[in-house]
Amino acid sequence: MNFKRVFIEKKEDLNIEASNLYWDFKNYLGIESLEGVRIINCYYIFNGDEKDYKAIIEKILFEKNLDHLYESSLPLKDDDRCFRVEFAPGQYNQREDAVNESIYVLLGRKDIKVKHSKVLVLKGVNDKEYELIKDYYINPVEMREIDMDFIPYEKHEEVGDEIEVLDGFILMTEEELALMREKYGLALDMEDLLFTQNYFRDREKRNPTITEIKVIDTYWSDHCRHTTFRTEIEGIEFEEGKYKMLVEKAFEEYLKSRSYVYGDREKPISLMDLATINMKEIKKKGLLDDLEESEEVNAASIEIDIDVDGRTEKWLLMFKNETHNHPTEIEPFGGASTCLGGCIRDPLSGRAYVYQAMRITGAADPRQRFEDTLSGKLPQRKITQLAMEGYSSYGNQIGVPAGYVKEIYHEGYVAKRMEVGALVAAAPKRNVVRRSPEPGDLILLVGGRTGKDGLGGAVGSSKRHTEESLERGGAEVQKGNPPLERKIVRLFRNEEVSKMIKKCNDFGAGGVSVAIGELAPGLRIDLDKVPLKYPGLDGTEIALSESQERMAVVIEKGDLESFIKYAKDEDLEATVVAEVSEDERLIMNWKGKKIVDISREFLDTNGVSKRTKVLVGSPEGRDYFHTKSFHLNGDIEKIWMSNLSYLNHSSQKGLIEKFDHSVGSGTVLMPLGGKFKLTPAEGMAAKIPVLDGETNTCSLMTYGFDPDLSRWSPFHGGMFAVIESLAKITAMGGDFRKARLTFQEYFERLGDNEKKWGKPFAALLGAFMVEKELDVPSIGGKDSMSGTFEDIHVPPTLISFAVAVDKVENIISPEFKESGNMVALIPLDIDEKGMVDFGQLKRNYTQIKELIDAGKIISASSVKTGGVARSISEMAFGNKIGFRFSEEFHEEELFLPLYGSIVVEIKGELEEVLRDIDYRILGATIEEEFIEIAGVKLDLDKLIDEWIKPLIDVFPISEGRFLESKESHYVHGNRRKSINKIAKPRVFIPVFTGTFGEYDMEKAFKNAGAQVDTFVFKTLYLDEIEDSIKEMANRIRNSQIIGLPDGAILGAEPDGGGKLLANILRNPYIEEAIMELLSNRDGLVLGIGAGCKGLIKSGLLSYGRIQDLDEDSINITYNKSGYHISTMAKIRIVSNLSPWFNNRDVGEIEILPLSTKEGRIVGSERAIEELIKKGQIATQYLDENPTGSIYGIESLTSPDGKILGRIANPDRIGRGLYKNVESSEEGKLFKAGVDYFG
Repeated sequence: MNFKRVFIEKKEDLNIEASNLYWDFKNYLGIESLEGVRIINCYYIFNGDEKDYKAIIEKILFEKNLDHLYESSLPLKDDDRCFRVEFAPGQYNQREDAVNESIYVLLGRKDIKVKHSKVLVLKGVNDKEYELIKDYYINPVEMREIDMDFIPYEKHEEVGDEIEVLDGFILMTEEELALMREKYGLALDMEDLLFTQNYFRDREKRNPTITEIKVIDTYWSDHCRHTTFRTEIEGIEFEEGKYKMLVEKAFEEYLKSRSYVYGDREKPISLMDLATINMKEIKKKGLLDDLEESEEVNAASIEIDIDVDGRTEKWLLMFKNETHNHPTEIEPFGGASTCLGGCIRDPLSGRAYVYQAMRITGAADPRQRFEDTLSGKLPQRKITQLAMEGYSSYGNQIGVPAGYVKEIYHEGYVAKRMEVGALVAAAPKRNVVRRSPEPGDLILLVGGRTGKDGLGGAVGSSKRHTEESLERGGAEVQKGNPPLERKIVRLFRNEEVSKMIKKCNDFGAGGVSVAIGELAPGLRIDLDKVPLKYPGLDGTEIALSESQERMAVVIEKGDLESFIKYAKDEDLEATVVAEVSEDERLIMNWKGKKIVDISREFLDTNGVSKRTKVLVGSPEGRDYFHTKSFHLNGDIEKIWMSNLSYLNHSSQKGLIEKFDHSVGSGTVLMPLGGKFKLTPAEGMAAKIPVLDGETNTCSLMTYGFDPDLSRWSPFHGGMFAVIESLAKITAMGGDFRKARLTFQEYFERLGDNEKKWGKPFAALLGAFMVEKELDVPSIGGKDSMSGTFEDIHVPPTLISFAVAVDKVENIISPEFKESGNMVALIPLDIDEKGMVDFGQLKRNYTQIKELIDAGKIISASSVKTGGVARSISEMAFGNKIGFRFSEEFHEEELFLPLYGSIVVEIKGELEEVLRDIDYRILGATIEEEFIEIAGVKLDLDKLIDEWIKPLIDVFPISEGRFLESKESHYVHGNRRKSINKIAKPRVFIPVFTGTFGEYDMEKAFKNAGAQVDTFVFKTLYLDEIEDSIKEMANRIRNSQIIGLPDGAILGAEPDGGGKLLANILRNPYIEEAIMELLSNRDGLVLGIGAGCKGLIKSGLLSYGRIQDLDEDSINITYNKSGYHISTMAKIRIVSNLSPWFNNRDVGEIEILPLSTKEGRIVGSERAIEELIKKGQIATQYLDENPTGSIYGIESLTSPDGKILGRIANPDRIGRGLYKNVESSEEGKLFKAGVDYFG
């Protein structure tokens, strides 16, 4: 076979990945002798000739001013040690996929294939250290070591035509069934196996295929069917103790609710019933009119009214929470990324557009020493860092902003990590049609192709986690392809497409067997029609594969042609794979044979009904609420700092800023508020995502949970989780009375231990009490009941997510707004049994809402673990506004977890404002930057340093200090207009695979008065690529402005973004159209983020024309930190050369959202001096240099100023956004571009 091998290595000062690994190996693994680490990408290119290889290397793989190229062998020194790794077979390799797609676009060749691997070179290590580094770096679930000269030919096993029939199954003894279960790795228990045996023996009168057994195993897994939560509870007892009567009273209330809801109907008690009874009760009372009910239950859904340009529209607001605990534990990057991807697809299947996400995670202390890692486990530091990268990578590529990020630490999560994604989505009600499938309807598979990735995931996540899990779990964890999912998001946002869909399911756990299997009672599935990633899958694997980014859609036959056309328009495959049948059976055919033929009635039994008993334990030890964890009878400063540096109280700024917060232009509150971006928000808030027009309606989402409280008492943990989530809604300006809840339960494996069963029962009972008292129901939820590793268990976990809707003007944030204001505590009293006065809660929260709406309360913070001391500190940090405690405040309450209490900053006379509400004076805000208590002044900067310190090595903060500084200042430009006068210029916005900023850019240009033309560049087939190139050129000729939006085009691969876009811009048709626009029609070009990268790499920015870059040329690469940075950046305009700044003056300052992993502009001194001289440096960062760009360059123009490339995102500025930070006025840049033609 013909091939070429090349090695490509980032230049020394740009190889950030290698630098970060060097720090890890030397400081975390403790390998002091290590002198250096190199990372080299190895590419094998198959089936080309020398001309092909040259084009691929020079246009796709290698950049001469960023990389070293080695074409024969690696330059190694005598004391270098190296090893080579590749992804495990079946794992999705985004870099490899991006190279192959780029080759298809560039050369039109699908037969040329590239295989990618990595080489690590270590200097200064002995044999033992070398092996230690390999063991640490190589996670066998994700990757494997291969020989340095191994040639990775693409080989696929031949698949036979037969699927195994389990001969003798219907006659097996229990012992034989047990052996069979072990042989095939089934999760079915013996009761279910015997039940299945009886079914095939007595009903079907035949032996099953292995496919049928595995489909049943998956269908009935705890993950898919919530078996634990549906288990019938036959007996409930309460342990003697101080709190017995309290819990029994709650249970009696539950029984009353059951009696009201069910009447004389028999209904078993179960965890599921306890979790849902309040919703049923409130609905029966007529207090749940906003609930949208349908057969589709992939996400909670409520009907809301929103304002759009002054008129009211009916919308559906959906929300969902999901865990990926097991996959993230064994393969953190893939597990966490697909946590978000899978969570997005749930409301997406409901035809809703996901516009904001929340990430709540649980880990043991990530500062734990490497040598203390448990056998069979990955180190906590590695799990938490890779999970962060995985989740943020998916969100940052698909364009879903992370509105809130929090990691919770508890030693119990060493058993199994907690990885929770929660999100909000919305759609106009008129676009969502829900109809039952009918015989003859078609089922299409839309999106990705099917491979072996994810096989067994549903069953694996339901199993107990043991030391062997890492070795055996490889096939269960998949990696996602977010740019592909983005295409599905765009398709489903199309009103015409949405209305065609009768019912929809996403491909998650169980693959075809569940995603399609759940859609209708009778189904005929043709597995031969399922598009495959590669050959070599048999029928069982096709039926069960959990490959990501796929949707199952039911449509009428008459809509098929239109639906497929719409899918093609979004560059998506849509294939008919099944039909709804009259016969209520699940039938799957493969290679002309029936390999699954099961009665729906049998499948829907979900197996044998399980039964258990419950013993609710009594809390032991100290009273959690009234025992002071810190005392002021010692060094106040030391005690205060100890409280702030406690791991769960400390700052997570370094973690939070690695997630995009602003994409979508709807973020009302940034996660960190204040001028100094330090005060954590109470939750997340975002505008409802209207496509046309402006809305002032926003959603709020918060969470509540304390692992230490829940470990002490699951009952109190569940109760205060709900109270905390509602307190946060109230502190943000929401109305708790209109909130809706969704719960995330995560508990140890319960087995048949009555006391273990008592933990989730008690937690749900505590949550139920609050719901019942306040008439605020939980209408959604997700359970995960496998948090056990050997004899270690996760803490009893019930997270309450609260969702509400309000007006943007009513939303406030916690950071103190100004000095001289009084601050009070609105208390929620907790008695000696940990019970609150719900009447007091209702009065207080109602009054707080009214005072916020009236502008009398201007900041608020719910009290959490860490107490008032933590709340006051965090409120002070954001704007560095000091605080002086009143002598009236009782110091013993400083550090108590006064859940449900709220600290408020008052505008006006305190006594007048708070005359109708319980309050205690805390003190007042002051100009000085300290907190004063009992005569001691605590310096804010010292407190901040101590608060940030605990996690700084785990999640480094991008400080962005200027290492070199050279301020450009160019005022020689003239404010000129285009020679072509057009009242409403046309802007052409192309959408590529991975583009996610098109909606932001389109809205910004429309608001500025332009008309916008968007076009999806298609890559599925060669003729579509050629047509897309010609279509792009034609549309450029009919436009005055080209807008290249932000995105992660091809996932910003290979090894850096902008390459595919640059190659498309270099195409002769498109190059000619661009130059004609600029030269003959005096047009403009704007590139933001990914668009800017393409302009730089094509030469258009530096030279004003398409030109290959040389060694000295300006280029763009990974941020100096190596991490994504998301923040508000302060930027100075330093040149008036460009028409894009016609309405601005040199020296003006703007504050814009910045979100990028690759925003570091680099170049030689000679190239920079040339840019300065010509005025091509348009803007520079001020105060901080977050990306590490040379001289703080943020944006560049072409020599004539007509082309502008920006790293920051001016298209994300809008009315009512980013209320808790400083930001610029909206639209000035786009207005200047439009007015240029006026």
